[in-house]
Amino acid sequence: MKRVLFVCVENANRSQMAEAFAHLYGGDGIEAQSAGSRPSGQINPKAVRFMAELGYDLNRHASKSLDQVEGAFDAVITMGCGDSCPWVPATRREDWNLPDPKHMDDEGYRAVRDDIGARVKQLLESL
Repeated sequence: MKRVLFVCVENANRSQMAEAFAHLYGGDGIEAQSAGSRPSGQINPKAVRFMAELGYDLNRHASKSLDQVEGAFDAVITMGCGDSCPWVPATRREDWNLPDPKHMDDEGYRAVRDDIGARVKQLLESL
């Protein structure tokens, strides 16, 4: 089983959606987690709403800190946390330069969601 970790600042938008897509596309062969460098403690309602459009319930996720993540990963993907993303053991590391959609309108938010979905699908196919 491959382990993948998605990291952003608040673990409320981008990394939560990436984890969700990994669950959707990865099946039993992927263990996906997400965390934040400064977690907000809650999932953004927009993320919940826009993932629900795709049939995924983000309400079962929790916003958590990187301190709660253990072990090594096959891939660690960071999104916008820059120097505040601590080192996590991983075979593969990537930084996806994605804007934080939390203040975007619905169209912009969906565009970021769809971009994340495409990137996650490509990542999982390459592991």
